[in-house]
Amino acid sequence: MFGCHLGKCVQLTVSGGSYQDGLSATLQGIPAGLLFTEKGIYGDLLLRKPGADELSSPRKEPDLPVIYTGVNAADTVEGAGNAFHTNGTPLTILIPNLDRHFIHIKQYQDTNRTPRPGHASYASFMKYGPADDAIGAGIFSGRYTSTIVGAGYIAKMVLKRLGIDVFSYIKEAAGVACPEIDSAKILACTDNYKKMRHDHDPFYQELYVRERIRPDMRFLEKMAVFAQIEQEIEDIRAKTPKFDSDEIREKYGVHHVLNCPDFDTAEEMLRECNRITQTGDSSGGIVEVVARGVPTGLGEPVFDKLDAELGRMLGIGAVKGVEVGAGFKVKDMTGIQSNDALHNENGKVVFDSNQAGGITGGLSTGQDIVVRVAVKPTPTIDKPQHTIDKYTKENTKLAAITRRDPTIVGRIWPVAENYTALVLLDHLLMFTGYQALANKLGTL
Repeated sequence: MFGCHLGKCVQLTVSGGSYQDGLSATLQGIPAGLLFTEKGIYGDLLLRKPGADELSSPRKEPDLPVIYTGVNAADTVEGAGNAFHTNGTPLTILIPNLDRHFIHIKQYQDTNRTPRPGHASYASFMKYGPADDAIGAGIFSGRYTSTIVGAGYIAKMVLKRLGIDVFSYIKEAAGVACPEIDSAKILACTDNYKKMRHDHDPFYQELYVRERIRPDMRFLEKMAVFAQIEQEIEDIRAKTPKFDSDEIREKYGVHHVLNCPDFDTAEEMLRECNRITQTGDSSGGIVEVVARGVPTGLGEPVFDKLDAELGRMLGIGAVKGVEVGAGFKVKDMTGIQSNDALHNENGKVVFDSNQAGGITGGLSTGQDIVVRVAVKPTPTIDKPQHTIDKYTKENTKLAAITRRDPTIVGRIWPVAENYTALVLLDHLLMFTGYQALANKLGTL
C-alpha cells in the first residue's frame, strides 16, 4: 500500500487492521523534550472507541495505547528529569486488538463471499485478490481511525502549547442540525464532554487513574497487564457508571451520549437516530471542526493549500464530503455576501464575517478555521440487501449479522479533530521554517 502516509514535516505512517494483532501509528517530526502519556492518548481514544454508548458498535475493544518508541526509557543523565520525554526519533504508538475472538471472525468468514453494499469489500477483493484482509474489513475498517486519533492527540497537544485550540462537535445527526453557537462556548462544552467521558470510562479509571499502566513500566510489563485485561474486559466494563442524563447535564452541562453543545438538539438527534435504528437502518450526519489561534499564512500553494490539505479528510472512512467555511452554500451567494470584508480596529485587523472559514488563497487568515465533514450512514444494516458472490459473480442476498454502529457520526468527530491537528502542525512547521529563514535573510 502506498496511501498509509500523511504529511511532510510532521509525518504519520499507519499500519494494521481490524482483526490483525493490532494497529500502529508512527510519527516523525515531533520535537524532543516533550512529555506525553498513554493516559492522555487513551483519553482521546476512548472518545471514538466502540461499545461506549447506545449509538456505537457493541464491539468491546478498549483501544489501549502503548508508546513503543520515540521516548527516553529513563533520565539521560541522573536527575535530568527527561525520562519518558520525546527524544526526536520516530514516535510509535501501538494499539493491540484485544476483543478479537473466533466467534466474530467466523461471522466474517461466513459472509465474506458476499460483498457488503456500501463497504470496500468488492473493490478491495478485486484489487488485492483472495488474500485481501477481509476479516473485519482490515485496513478499510473504521478501526484504523484509532491510529489517527492517537497520533493526532500528540499534534493537538503541541498546538495547544503554542496557543492553538483544535476541537470538534456533532453539527448534524440523522437530519437534526445544531444551531449556530459561538466557538468559545463550543470549546468549553467539548472540554466538559471529554471530562465527562473520562470520568465515566472504566478502563480510564482502572488502568490509568489507578495506575495499573504507568510510564515507567517496560513494554513487556505492559503487555502482561494487557493479557490480564483481555480476560477482564467484561468485568471492567461492568464497572461503568450509569449515564444518568439529568445528573450529567447538571454536573458537566453536556449531553450524556452526543457531543453537541446544544442539549435539546442532542436529545432530538438521539431520538431520531434511535428511531431509524429500530427500523434496521442507519443514519449519517455532519461533524464540524474549529481551530482557534492559528497564525496568518499557513498553507503551501499551489497543490498543498491549507484547505486542500484539510480536504484530505475524505481519507477518513465514511466521510463523503468536506467543506470549509460556507462551503457549498457559496453557490447561492453573491460576491458581497461571500466576501469577508476587513477593517482596522485599534491597530488590529478584524474581519466582518468568516464565510471563507479562515482560509483564503489556500492560506490561513488568522480567523477561526472552520471545516465540516459529511458522514454517510453506517453501511452495515439490519435489512436484506442484494449483492453477488465475489468468486462466482452469481446474484445472491445478504443480511447483516456482524456487529455494527447505528450511526458513525458520534465516533468520527474525534477523528476529524485530530486529523485537523496533524495537518495544522505539519503546516505550522513549514510556516515557521519559512519565516525563520526569511528573517535571517532580512526579507521580511
